Amino acid sequence: MGRFVIIDAALAFTALVLWYLWFARYNRQRGLGILKWVQSACAGKARVTKASWSGSARLLAELRFPPHMFEHARVTVRLLPRAIPMRWALSRWRKEKETLAFEADLDHAPRFQLEVHNHRWSGHSSRRAGDRNWTVTRPGPVVLTSRNRWEQELSPVISALLASRERNFKTVRFSPQSPHLSATLDIDNLQDQQGAAEWLEALRELAAGASTSRQ
Repeated sequence: MGRFVIIDAALAFTALVLWYLWFARYNRQRGLGILKWVQSACAGKARVTKASWSGSARLLAELRFPPHMFEHARVTVRLLPRAIPMRWALSRWRKEKETLAFEADLDHAPRFQLEVHNHRWSGHSSRRAGDRNWTVTRPGPVVLTSRNRWEQELSPVISALLASRERNFKTVRFSPQSPHLSATLDIDNLQDQQGAAEWLEALRELAAGASTSRQ
């Protein structure tokens, strides 16, 4: 009996090792593919100076931009922890998403703290409602704020946020402390090469909005 227990334990251990090696390799290939997408987005404007892995599901990369664009820029690719079965199952149960996060300092730190979360809701009508003549309108975005007073300096930033909402940023944060600008995107929303260029342009618009708010 003890012999069979040892054999079963050895087989389970071997299976776990093979699982880890396979999905760690998968995550690395996926992470490098996303980093290649970032490089194509920054072609001619920035380059990756350093990339390193933290575990099997987190890739960190530093970017160098020209002066007066972004300082101390870096991206973080967070993947599902596929290499560890229990953590992967838990992340799937929590419906966690893989994300690409961009962080950088600006020439001048924002004088405000602002964190924006992008939420979208949609609804479906019943089948019986399809026979009715509906008038469909597309309302503008709704901004919910915890501020008691709306500062005028936030207007350029909000305008930049509204202009960039089609890029599907999950969160955007401005802070007087480093990093001054943080923007997170769901990896599922990554687009083609044209979308990569639009991603960088949206980041520049957000930075420009923060700079305008200081004037």
